[in-house]
Amino acid sequence: MDKIIEVKGLKNNYVPVEAVKGIDFYVEKGKLFAFLGPNGAGKSTTINVICTLLKYDAGDVSVNHLELGRDDDQIRNQIGIVFQDSVLDSLLTVEENLRIRGGFYGLSKDELSEAINKALTVTDIQELRNRRYGQLSGGQRRRADIARALIHQPKILFLDEPTTGLDPQTRKSVWTMIENLYVNEGVTVFLTTHYMEEAAKADYVIIIDNGHLVAKGTPNELKDKYSSDSLQIKPNDKSSLIEALSKDNISYRCESDVVIIPLQSTTDALPLLKKFESNITTFQVLNGTMDDAFISITGKEMRE
Repeated sequence: MDKIIEVKGLKNNYVPVEAVKGIDFYVEKGKLFAFLGPNGAGKSTTINVICTLLKYDAGDVSVNHLELGRDDDQIRNQIGIVFQDSVLDSLLTVEENLRIRGGFYGLSKDELSEAINKALTVTDIQELRNRRYGQLSGGQRRRADIARALIHQPKILFLDEPTTGLDPQTRKSVWTMIENLYVNEGVTVFLTTHYMEEAAKADYVIIIDNGHLVAKGTPNELKDKYSSDSLQIKPNDKSSLIEALSKDNISYRCESDVVIIPLQSTTDALPLLKKFESNITTFQVLNGTMDDAFISITGKEMRE
C-alpha cells in the first residue's frame, strides 16, 4: 500500500473554537478519495492545512513522502487545487490563462507548451483554447479550472465540490473526465462533494463532523453499516396496511401515498410481499444509499 497522504493527530484551533481535534487518516496513491462532512465540520481547515495554506497546532502530515512544515515548497509542486470559485481571468483565453499559471512553475517555453497541450487534452477542451474564459459554459469553465490545476502535472488533485451548480448532463461529462484522471493518468484525486452519488464512486471515504473523524470505509462498507434497504409499497388501502403493520409490530413510515418499511436485507421483503400482496398496487425494493449513511452518521443533511 502506497500512502501518498498521511495525517496523524492533526489539530487546528480558531480560538476559542477547536476546528480539528486530532484526526488520523491516509490516502492511497492513484485512488479517488472522498472527504465528507457537514458545513463547519472541519473539512476546509484540514484541506487548507494539507495544501500548505494554513498553519496547524499539532500533528504530523506528509504529502508524497514530504513533510508538511519542512518541505512546503516541494509539496506545492506535488499538488493541484480546484477551488469552488474560479481563479482564472474571464477576459483572457483559456490558453492565455494556462500560460500565465504555468509560468509560475519555472517551465521552459517548450515545456510549458507541452504541459498546456497535455492539460487541454486530458480535460478534453483542446477546441476551447482560444476562447475567452468568460465566454465558456459552466461545465467548460470547470474543465478549464481543472486544466489549470494540472498544468504542472501534479501527483495529487484536490477538487472542492467540482460539479456544484452544474446541470446533470454536464456533471456527468465532468465526472467522465475526472475518472480518466485517476484511472488512466494515475492522478490521486482528493474530493469534497455535497453529491452523495459522487462520493459513492470513491475508493475510500472519510467522514468528519465537529472536528472528529466519525466514519471511514469504502462506500459499500459505509452503506452496509449505516444504512438499510427498504420496501416501498403503494397500497390499495393505506389505512388497512398501516393497521396490519402496527398489529405485527413492523416498523414503517409514510411518504405521501407510499408506505416505507426498513429491511435488514433485501430478501426480507419476500414474506412481506406475500403477506400483503392483495393490498399492493405497486412496490419497489431499494438498497441503502450514501445519503442514508451520511445522515445516520452525522444526524444531518449534507447541505445543512
